[in-house]
Amino acid sequence: MKELIRQISQSLVDNADKVEVTEVIGDQSYIIELRVAKEDVGKVIGRQGRTAQAIRTILSAVSAKAHKRAFLEILD
Repeated sequence: MKELIRQISQSLVDNADKVEVTEVIGDQSYIIELRVAKEDVGKVIGRQGRTAQAIRTILSAVSAKAHKRAFLEILD
């Protein structure tokens, strides 16, 4: 899941080398933290949060297959 979010994010931003994805694994859930360059945060979030919601939907579908819940946090 970490690599999936990394690939999606790198394709959206201008500074692909500054994309950092960390994963915190719990018993029943994953928390995926995404950090991008300050000027690229808007591109990852999208208008009215549509891009971020689409990424979360993909993440939810992948995590359902693993029988866990996944949460995406976009950090500044």
